[in-house]
Amino acid sequence: MTAQIQYADVEVGTELPAAAFPVTRATLVQYAGASGDFNPIHWNEKFAKEVGLPDVIAHGMFTMAEAIRVVTDWVGDPGAVVEYGVRFTKPVVVPDDGTGALIEVTAKVAAKLDDNRVRVDLTAMSAGQKVLGMSRAVVQLG
Repeated sequence: MTAQIQYADVEVGTELPAAAFPVTRATLVQYAGASGDFNPIHWNEKFAKEVGLPDVIAHGMFTMAEAIRVVTDWVGDPGAVVEYGVRFTKPVVVPDDGTGALIEVTAKVAAKLDDNRVRVDLTAMSAGQKVLGMSRAVVQLG
């Protein structure tokens, strides 16, 4: 696959289509199985509260992965992401209420770089709080 977005068609400030990703306790159990991260703060409400958390929280790497989907969906090729980094600022709290949580992600082109690359800055929110800081990806465009 190659990037479906052309470098010449993108300007600084170009906004990527926003997306919202639901997270339930079942999602966390599935992710734990796939990742091998069975830390009880991600599935055991009693344990999470005993260690000072408000409730069960989503895995940081899961949150990071959901956020970058905005970029990979936009560019059309996950392999076009050549760098990606974040700082974890707040946890995604996932209540056991039948609804769970929602990770809302927006992104925009922040800089045009050499070699048909762009830097995309992402904002990931949950329950009105920014859950990822300094969330940036470098993407190779066509």
